[in-house]
Amino acid sequence: MRSGKGRGTERGSEQGGRGRQPGGQGLGPGGTCVCPNCGHEEDHQRGRPCYEKECPECGTKMTRKRG
Repeated sequence: MRSGKGRGTERGSEQGGRGRQPGGQGLGPGGTCVCPNCGHEEDHQRGRPCYEKECPECGTKMTRKRG
């Protein structure tokens, strides 16, 4: 029996190509971040996911606005 070097040890391509964002949305560099609590919107900043930002109005974590 081999240890550590067999099939199934490389996990990169098996992740489904979802990228870094949970749920695999991958909405691209543009768009808008929106607060689900108060509705405040601001431009999305490339390299910083909306879910890492806090709303400046109420402090709730923001989400990405689709479409």
